Formats: sequence, C-alpha cells, structure tokens
Amino acid sequence: MSAAESADVFHRARGRTLDAFSPEKEREWKGPFYFVQGADTQFGLMKAWSTGNCDTGGDEWGQEIRLTEQAVEAINKLSPKPKFFVLCGDLVHAMPGTPWRKEQTRDLQHVLKAVDQDIPLVLVSGNHDLGNAPTAETVEEFRQTWGDDYFSFWVGGVLFLVLNSQLLYDASRCPALKQAQDRWLDQQLSIAGQKQCRHAVVFQHIPLFLHSIDEDDDYFNLTKTVRKELVDKLTRAGVRAVFSGHYHRNAGGTYQNLDMVVSSAIGCQLGQDTHGLRVVAITADKIVHRYYSLDELSRGAVEADLKELLKE
Repeated sequence: MSAAESADVFHRARGRTLDAFSPEKEREWKGPFYFVQGADTQFGLMKAWSTGNCDTGGDEWGQEIRLTEQAVEAINKLSPKPKFFVLCGDLVHAMPGTPWRKEQTRDLQHVLKAVDQDIPLVLVSGNHDLGNAPTAETVEEFRQTWGDDYFSFWVGGVLFLVLNSQLLYDASRCPALKQAQDRWLDQQLSIAGQKQCRHAVVFQHIPLFLHSIDEDDDYFNLTKTVRKELVDKLTRAGVRAVFSGHYHRNAGGTYQNLDMVVSSAIGCQLGQDTHGLRVVAITADKIVHRYYSLDELSRGAVEADLKELLKE
C-alpha cells in the first residue's frame, strides 16, 4: 500500500492536528469516555529477537500480523466503542533504509485498515520508525507514510498531545526539528496551564522514566536532564498522564501528580507480560487504566470493567 493509498484508510495527522476530531465540537466536557492504547506492533522483531540478530534480522513477521489482527478484532467488538485507538510507536522493526521496511509497512497498514472506521487511529512515532538518531529525511518519510510526528487533538474536553520522543532522545542530526517541537509544545502546554481543558494527556514512544524520576539513564528512558526538564513543564501545565511503550514490558511510576504509564507490546515481549492493550477511562476527576492480554480482550473481559471504570 502506497502512502497515497494509506491516506484513504487513516485519519492521518496533518497541520499538527488530527482531522478525525473537530476541535470546535470536542473542547467541551461531555462525560466519561475511554480509549485503547497499544504499542510496539514492531513487525519483524519476534524473529529477530529469537535469532539474537536484532540489527539485521527480522525477515519474518507472521506472528506480529496475527497478534495485531487479534488486537484489531477485539477492539472492534468493544461496546461502547472506544473514542480512539492509539499506537505508541515502533510500528515496524526495520529501521529507515533497511531491508523489509516497505513490506512490513505495507502489511501493517493492511491489518490496520480493518479497524472500525468509527474508531480513529492515533499513530505515534518510535525509534524504529524514525531511526535512533532521526534526520529530516526519516521524519519526512514517517509523515508521508503515517502522518505528523507530533500533533494535538481534543476529545470531550480533554487535550491530547502526541510527541516525537526521538527528538528528545537524540536530535543531533536534526536540531531545527527539535527546536520546532519545543516551541510547539510550549504553546500547547500554555492552553493546559490556563485550565482550558478538563485534563491534558501526553502520548510518546520512549518513557520519561520506567519507575522513578531519579533512575539512571538507560536505553529505555530519556536522560535525567531531558526528563526532568520535560516533567517540570508537564506538571506545571497540569498534565495528568504520559502513556508510552518502547520497553516491551509494563512499568511506570508517579512524579508529583503525573502518572507515567509504560505499556507492554502487542508484538514481541521482552519480559513476563502478555501481548496486550491498555484500556484507559477518563472521568471528570480521574484517569484510570488497566492492561489486558489480547486473550482477555478477545473473550470480552473488558466490558464489565468499563461500567465501573466510566462511573463518575
């Protein structure tokens, strides 16, 4: 599927917003709702991980296709429907310019095409989508294929911010792009800081931290300097939660009033968690969430919980 063809399938973010939602209609609180978060479909990693060749392996992704199909089928059956389905990065495993990237992208787009058209997709960029040190060219490729790498949108009085966390991780090859995102983020956070939204929520691929704001720098988190600067900005603006992936395990912690939520993968697991998705309910006062295995979702285990989660 070409980028042009995918435009007919996805509500791709353009102009730093998502046209699936009207900002004029969605700025007012209308009562509790929920969305579904997934991460790391990462077509190709399961084969690469099993062979110990994560740099050049990954020439098969049938397992990831089946798991993502199971996720899509389970989401489509949810009642009531989620407001949207967000994928927090590493959509495919093949890095920019490496073999199998086009094929993995084509196959993932084919699977995602089956998502109910009444459930908009929110697509977040990860390190495998942009490269560990992104360039203007790799960011542009992502934009053409999947949509903007950072943007905001409103749903039911809640402001959602999608960040390109690679620009926070290593922007050495595209410093101007990082500066542009920084300016944009400050503008968006001023809206949240003025209490013009019921809640503000952030999506990104790399977690700010896995367990604690003071933990050591790691491949799976942002550096202390970057994380503390960003966390201070977010907490000052009243952001309540940051949802991420990247770790291929469930993790997370809190800092002041900020909930850092790290969700495990739809695809390859690097720990003891199951392939799964996170269901996130937003009420007037709270943001509550639970991670479900794909098998639990397929069995309809979430519906009973939703009634409780969505209580005011």
